[in-house]
Amino acid sequence: MDTLRSIALFVAAAIAEIGGAWLIWQGVREHRGWAWIGAGGVALGIYGFVATLQPDANFGRILAAYGGVFVAGSLLWGMALDGFRPDRYDVMGALLCLVGVAVIMYSPRSS
Repeated sequence: MDTLRSIALFVAAAIAEIGGAWLIWQGVREHRGWAWIGAGGVALGIYGFVATLQPDANFGRILAAYGGVFVAGSLLWGMALDGFRPDRYDVMGALLCLVGVAVIMYSPRSS
């Protein structure tokens, strides 16, 4: 159950962080204005909170593993919202990152 909760929290964190960064990008680079930038700041704050809900108590482990989720999630976000088409190296890199997430977070450890 902790693994499923952890994965759900990683997905929620990715949506908040990547979404927040995307909103700020839209506000600045696409000239959509301060409301978009402000919404992005709020989403980034939510990301910071969601990360604290992980069942593992080790900040470094959580953030290191989340980095792999961020990589894969960013590519998916770009595909869904910006028409980005990853090449095979993007896909391979994202899969390697997700393997890293699994090793860091879900390998059996002695207590």
